Amino acid sequence: MSFATYVKQNTLGIRLNLGGLTRSQLSAMVLAAITGGVHLYLFATQSFVPFLLAGLGFLTLAGLMATSFDHRLLYFGGVVFTLTQISAWVMLGMPDFLLGVADKTVQVALIGLLTTLYVSEHRSAVADRTRTETSDPKGVVR
Repeated sequence: MSFATYVKQNTLGIRLNLGGLTRSQLSAMVLAAITGGVHLYLFATQSFVPFLLAGLGFLTLAGLMATSFDHRLLYFGGVVFTLTQISAWVMLGMPDFLLGVADKTVQVALIGLLTTLYVSEHRSAVADRTRTETSDPKGVVR
């Protein structure tokens, strides 16, 4: 197996899906990467391990969106993770206020985008299921 083949499909069966991403998905990836970078910067300057974990979490979210991993699960988990980050920042007394406000603005945009993507994909899945059920009703003998 070549390295390129391994990268396209790892042992978990997750495939890269760069060509099939929408603008909204790419925007969410960029927002997650921005806030991930901010958290890694804060870790580098303050050595506070939760910043490292948050940064890696956001970068993982951005990376997994480029794969065949279940996007609805990513969107939901991303919203919960990001809300947790905002809550933690407020409970810690809003340290690094200016950088924090800028980062939380990015995070609120990320939450809005992830919520929109989740609802859109959920509605699409329901519509697909409804179309399948109405075009081939169960129990009908032809």
